[in-house]
Amino acid sequence: MDTISKTDLIRWEKGTCSPQQMALVREEPLSIRIQGKPYSVVMRTPGDEIAHVAGFCLAEGIIDSPSDYTSIGFCEGEQTNVVTITLTADRRAQIPQILDRRNFVSQTSCGLCGKEIVDDLYQLLRPMTAKTLINIDTAAAGLIDLSSHQPLRTRTRASHAAVLFNAAGDPLAAAEDVGRHNALDKAIGKLFVDHRLSEVGFAALSSRISYELVQKAARARIAVILAVSRPTSLALELASKLNMTLASLSPDNGLFIYCGGERLAQKGVACGSS
Repeated sequence: MDTISKTDLIRWEKGTCSPQQMALVREEPLSIRIQGKPYSVVMRTPGDEIAHVAGFCLAEGIIDSPSDYTSIGFCEGEQTNVVTITLTADRRAQIPQILDRRNFVSQTSCGLCGKEIVDDLYQLLRPMTAKTLINIDTAAAGLIDLSSHQPLRTRTRASHAAVLFNAAGDPLAAAEDVGRHNALDKAIGKLFVDHRLSEVGFAALSSRISYELVQKAARARIAVILAVSRPTSLALELASKLNMTLASLSPDNGLFIYCGGERLAQKGVACGSS
């Protein structure tokens, strides 16, 4: 399975919009089964699946050495996103509490893929209808100024941030955390408990945009996500289907606009969408 996908987008820099093509890292689910039963699903870049599962099982305490399993391999061929590991009888007897601690019950199909995740989420999430225009200079400025909302990162260089702005570019809530998902949850939660989520015009993130971050923003009805790094292919697929806007920072403090460019305007005219 290829680790990179190509997408067409719009590049905005110094007041000019132009079409461009870009490579995005692929994001796909990997279902890990122990003794043929679902144990966990992790999101990852395709490749090195057998090594990935071996390392995961070592970290989880499922195995201590290669002698603890009798086989590790794909479910129905290498083109699937499912890997099964079979433990020895002795090892199974040593870790019953770990085997009972399944942290994700996956689909039973061996064909688990990103498209299935997007289709499932689409059934749970409502597409965005917000048509608010956000000045593209304002949006870019909020993203560029992200570091001013990161006192923890200034001291430690080890945290992510999420900042929520209104359409005029005024910051409404900011949060930091070692986990990018946690930072967004915290920022959203601050406004949610005060019944102010409807004021959000766009979110600015210090990280790449994964599909989970798109999902979280969609649940909060935040239609526009700007980030320092690019989205994954799966994040872009989900955002496009939900009629959201994704953009990331480009050289010279411009923006790469991947989808939903009609919400980003310069001089009152939407930049358009890819």
